Amino acid sequence: MGIIGCQKSYTKDEKQYIAIIEKERVEKDKWMKENEYSPFNHKRKIEFHPLKYYDVDPEFIFKTKLFEFPRKDSLTIFGTKGEPRPTIRFGYIKIYYGGKYYKINVYQSKSRQTDTSGNPITYYSIWFTDRTTNNETYGVGRYLDFERVEDKNFIYIVDFNKAYNPYCAYSAEYSCAIPSKKDFIDLAIEVGEKKYHD
Repeated sequence: MGIIGCQKSYTKDEKQYIAIIEKERVEKDKWMKENEYSPFNHKRKIEFHPLKYYDVDPEFIFKTKLFEFPRKDSLTIFGTKGEPRPTIRFGYIKIYYGGKYYKINVYQSKSRQTDTSGNPITYYSIWFTDRTTNNETYGVGRYLDFERVEDKNFIYIVDFNKAYNPYCAYSAEYSCAIPSKKDFIDLAIEVGEKKYHD
């Protein structure tokens, strides 16, 4: 459960990784600007400007297991438009940074979309706030994609360079889940996406 890469003078592999993330960001900008389903085009046309990011830093990549809660609390979170959203606090991951462990909640929810049998699709989410929130980063919080694996010993790679803003950061047409006080990470996570609007 340690950090991959601890130096600012990057290795060849780390430099390659940085180049991959930077390329992905260029491709995401292109999709956001041009795709009809992006938040800049789908509900109403919004003027697009390139998304803003911190520099890529391999120090914010972590390895961790998923620790399931023995008792999984059902709770209601709220969207930015005030609508209730039922969810389950499924478990947590642990990261180690600066000599300290941090626990980060993983939530289980049901999608409005259904599978081939007509059942709602289950998905897992990490949303968080940190010391940068409402300063350099979006005031509601940021998200990380999380795909659960059944194997309880599976080692996940958690990369905060891929932390992104929900669609409501770009357009008031969208509503997004608001992280709770329990989702605050007492750390300045100065990687990933920054505020879109100054």
